[in-house]
Amino acid sequence: LADFERAHTRTYIDDVFALRVPNGFGTFSKEVNASLPYTSGALLTAARWALAAKTAVAAPVSGFHHAGHRMGADFCTFNGLMVAALALQAERPGLRVGILDYDYHYGDGTEDIIEKKDPPGVVHVSAGEHWTRPEQAEDFLKAISTHLDAMTDCDVVLYQAGADPHIDDPLGGFLTTTQMAQRDWRVFNGLRERGIPVAWVLAGGYQTPLSKVVDLHVNTMRAALAAHSP
Repeated sequence: LADFERAHTRTYIDDVFALRVPNGFGTFSKEVNASLPYTSGALLTAARWALAAKTAVAAPVSGFHHAGHRMGADFCTFNGLMVAALALQAERPGLRVGILDYDYHYGDGTEDIIEKKDPPGVVHVSAGEHWTRPEQAEDFLKAISTHLDAMTDCDVVLYQAGADPHIDDPLGGFLTTTQMAQRDWRVFNGLRERGIPVAWVLAGGYQTPLSKVVDLHVNTMRAALAAHSP
């Protein structure tokens, strides 16, 4: 609860677990709510491991970037990106954390928490704020190095590797499969060159069958392994 409370109000946290307000899925589910400490905890653990080993570590969850300071939204109950970032800073005062959000949608919940809590040393880049159209694809890929430069002083980066920017996603659509592979390679290789460890999560993807989304996540894993192979 202390980890959640750094990012969210205690009233909202208590109301979620007491089933007084719906979770991010809009339901009152004990089963979903029981999973919440583990989904945020997976990213926190991955970030700890990435810091310890100075490498890339995957957490098979999402960052839940639509959850704001006092509310959940759009399948996001608690904001795992901010929960992890603020927990890391509590453990290591002075730690600088980058949040690189390449989901198709804007990380409005993350920005809401940053505005409310004003944490020092958190750098947030959300591609969904500016990059949404196929004609922007090449410019977006070129901008990745600029995004990474903004995180040069960070001790660790939390990377939300959304699958929904894929051109065929019904809720996204501006990068081809090849361009998404380039996106991930540029992120992982660029962070490795800058000496910054990274913990990454899967994030959105809404194509059917689900195997199409899985294939995109597998490509992200391939990019991480290629960038960090001996």
